[in-house]
Order: sequence, then structure tokens, then C-alpha cells
Amino acid sequence: MKAALKSLPIILFGNFLMQLGIVLFILPSGLITGGTTGIALALKHFLDLPISVFVAVFNAAMYLLGLFLLGKPFAMTTLVSTIASPVFLALLQEIVGDFVLTDDLMICTLFGGFCIGASIAMIVKLGASTGGMDIPPLLLQKFLGIPVSKSLYVFDTFILLLQAVFTDRERLLYGILLTVVYTMVLDKVMALGDQRFQLEIVSEKADEIRQAILTDVDRGVTMLHAQTGYRRQETDMLICVISPRERHRTEQLIRKIDPHAFMILSQVTRVSGRGFSESKRHLPPVE
Repeated sequence: MKAALKSLPIILFGNFLMQLGIVLFILPSGLITGGTTGIALALKHFLDLPISVFVAVFNAAMYLLGLFLLGKPFAMTTLVSTIASPVFLALLQEIVGDFVLTDDLMICTLFGGFCIGASIAMIVKLGASTGGMDIPPLLLQKFLGIPVSKSLYVFDTFILLLQAVFTDRERLLYGILLTVVYTMVLDKVMALGDQRFQLEIVSEKADEIRQAILTDVDRGVTMLHAQTGYRRQETDMLICVISPRERHRTEQLIRKIDPHAFMILSQVTRVSGRGFSESKRHLPPVE
């Protein structure tokens, strides 16, 4: 419950940012997009159905579907978005009115894509959902094993084609670019805070380096027994994972102990386990 309350402001801000991008950039420029908003734009054209009304009804229907098929924990995290999204959309439409920030389609595409991608990433990183068209891909993954990303792309493509019926070719291309932009922003924001570096170290002073990393950097180390390829000498190789802030200090520490140490630095996007996704646990050393 405490974790949910702490994440509530970010979920609300994420929904606000998404609707702000839609009201300031997507709707005034006539851009087409995927997701719930894309379906709403199509229905507004064909049936003159208000966008905020459709978003509210569709999100509520998807929420109930998720509640029955995905369980209560998922429903609890999605409830805030289901309520907040249409409310923010209606309020912002009322406040902004006929105001147009810019007529430049490229600016609208880039900033609209940024707002949508960043907002979805904020919410998903907290284990929540924006509701709406996020839910069908989750259902397909659970019951048919289809990856969320693949089914989401298929849905968005279909929604873009639906809007292509009443959209000129230029705006259709901008709509495709918009989808690419918010997908890229989504991936980048999702990776923020999870980026780590893996160090592989081969040195004659492997044990000294191990001790230094354990005590001075406070990171775990794995030791592997290896053999050099040229002279076939027995050696030890150290593997450890560090954060970006620890990178420079760790490299300096290793070079100070052994200036000739062979190091391989690799970037990893996600690490789980003690010291990263779980709290550290210090155990007494084995003699």
C-alpha cells in the first residue's frame, strides 16, 4: 500500500503529460497516432463522437476486462490511469480551447512523440498501466504467448491504417514517424536507472583487485578460472557489475593495483539480484 501511494504522483503526472502532448501537439496538428487516442480520432471523424467520451468508456471497458482476466493487483495499478486519463484530457481541452502552440508538423510530431513515450515509460516502470490499448497485448501474451511489443505494433499499424482513410499522405507519414518517435523515447526512458556496466578483468593480481572491489567499491565479484590463449597459462578472471557512477573510480582502483590489467567493459541494460533489484546483504567472509 505504501509503495502504491508513493508511486501515485508519478502515475498522475505521467497521465497528465500524455494528455498534454495530445492536446497541444496531436489534436491541433491533425496528426494520427495509435492506441486509444488513435481509435478515438477515427471514431470522431466517422461518428462525430467526442474524444474524451470514447477514451473514458473504452478505458473503463478495458479496465474491467483486465480485472477479470489479469487479476486484482494489475487492476489496482491501472485504476488510477483509467480515471485520470480522460479527466485530464477533458480538462486540458477545456483550458487550452482553440489555442495553437505551433503549426509546424515536425515540431508537433517530435514533441507529441516525446510526451507520449515518456509518459508511458514512467507509468510502466512503476508496474502500472496506462489502460486502454495496453491491455489487449497483455492478454495476448498471457493466453497465447505473443510478445507484447509485437502485438502492440500490429494494433498500432491497424489503427493508423484506419485513420489513413480520411488522412492525407503527408500526415500519414508523420503519423508513422510519431509512432517511431514515441517507441524510441519509451525504450530510452525505460532504460534510465537500469543501465549498468559489466567488468571482466584478467590480472596477475586478481586477488588484490578482488579485495579492493569488495571493500572500496562495495560490489560483489565472481572469480572464474581461465587459461590464456597464447601461452596457455593458468589465470583468474574477475567479473563484477557496477553502476555508471562507480565506473571511473573502479577503473582507477584497478589500474592503481595493476597498470597492465586486461579489462573488458560492457554495457548492460538491466541487472537483477542482490545489490541492484534487491537490497544488499553483507555476509562474513569465508576464510
